[in-house]
Amino acid sequence: MSSRLRRRALLLGLAGLVLWVGFFDSHSLYRRASYAHELGRLTAENERLEAQNERLADRLDRGLDAATLEEVAREEYGMRRPGERVYRVETTD
Repeated sequence: MSSRLRRRALLLGLAGLVLWVGFFDSHSLYRRASYAHELGRLTAENERLEAQNERLADRLDRGLDAATLEEVAREEYGMRRPGERVYRVETTD
């Protein structure tokens, strides 16, 4: 086998190995990058939910007065007073 042929075979083998490790292996670099992205997204969502839990705990500690009860009934359950027209505005986060 000539040295030129050996060099090409080695380069082809290395290219195949890089492709395998980069994209096709179960622990590929692509999957690791997507896992890191997913971890960042879930961490941010977890922080948002913890902050929401703290706000709700504060709301519970304050107790249920008439204004709070009406706010919960309107926001959470879509209730309205007779003869009142309600327009829902949905936001995307």
